[in-house]
Amino acid sequence: MRPVRKGNIVILTGAGISAESGIKTFRASDGLWEEHRIEDVATPEGYARDPKLVHKFYNERRELLHTVSPNAAHLALAKLEAEWPGTVTLVTQNIDDLHERAGSKNVLHMHGELLKARCPHSNQTVDWPGALHDSDLCQCCQFPEPLRPHIVWFGEMPLLLDRIYHAISEASLFVSIGTSGNVYPAAGLVHEASMHNAHTIEINLEPSQGKTHFAEHRYGPATIEVVQYVEELLNNR
Repeated sequence: MRPVRKGNIVILTGAGISAESGIKTFRASDGLWEEHRIEDVATPEGYARDPKLVHKFYNERRELLHTVSPNAAHLALAKLEAEWPGTVTLVTQNIDDLHERAGSKNVLHMHGELLKARCPHSNQTVDWPGALHDSDLCQCCQFPEPLRPHIVWFGEMPLLLDRIYHAISEASLFVSIGTSGNVYPAAGLVHEASMHNAHTIEINLEPSQGKTHFAEHRYGPATIEVVQYVEELLNNR
């Protein structure tokens, strides 16, 4: 382990960290997501064709989210943010709220948040922990619009990229946890970190497609590897 005694940290998390809490990882190799065609439930075109189906799909995801809890890896990252002398920024591809429930405060959701809804006209978001239907309207427009899930679908731009790149430009350490390394722009963040001379480390269940771009690697369950790495960081401050 290269000593990291000061400076800011940016941590990218993917589906692998939430999988150990019971949330299934996204698998696109067979074109299905939870037995649905990706084109039907994760694209703007699918939503335009059948909003009721899309709402039903994400309502089921919300119900599941209320039954799971943050795991040891989520809790370790919250501890790191609370105790590290610099800034710790969590960039997550996950749409769940497990980081926040674990205690993390500086969280950037680049793919949106399951427990929020968004006006498609103004882009204003509102907290929405329960079921969302096509009859639910925004309160921000003169002519109210049906609210949509606050999710970045295929073909849409990820959120908060300016803030993400700024955080990376000021970081001395970049950690990628539980990501496949094949979804851009998230997969390219390690290159950005390397350009700014940050030390880069991959923590994953198995090597990702982008493993060669990282200076350091640790493989195993997030609930073991992340907890151990956080303790090492805090002990070597």
